[in-house]
Amino acid sequence: MTDKKQKLEDYKVNIRIQLSAIWTAVMFCYIYGDYFELYVPKKVEGLVNGQNMLDSPAKLFLATFILTIPALMIFLSLLLTPRLTKWLNIGVGIFFTLFTALVGVSSISEWRAFYVFLALLESLLTAAIVWRSWQWPKQNAA
Repeated sequence: MTDKKQKLEDYKVNIRIQLSAIWTAVMFCYIYGDYFELYVPKKVEGLVNGQNMLDSPAKLFLATFILTIPALMIFLSLLLTPRLTKWLNIGVGIFFTLFTALVGVSSISEWRAFYVFLALLESLLTAAIVWRSWQWPKQNAA
């Protein structure tokens, strides 16, 4: 009986699926961050009393608009033309890398260590989106 090590089958994952998957991971981090923030002392009390960062309809709408963009990038990365997808991922990825890094740095405190960790992870993921988009494979000419 021979003991052969078998190689696992591997497939090349399309760049669009890679980008969509990374945006999905980013969105999960955003959602977990917002959910876990509810456990920070006085957070829920502030939400009930209207004493929070999103204390006006305009601020709430702006936050909603900004955080809708990564959610849309999940499917836009699959549907738009390659050129538009590449440049949109680079532009939006750079914006969210910087935006998330700034939010994370401004959140440093004992009760928000989880938030800083997630912001760092989100920044790394969006930077990976920029990198993968920049490195978009070229089609071989026939």
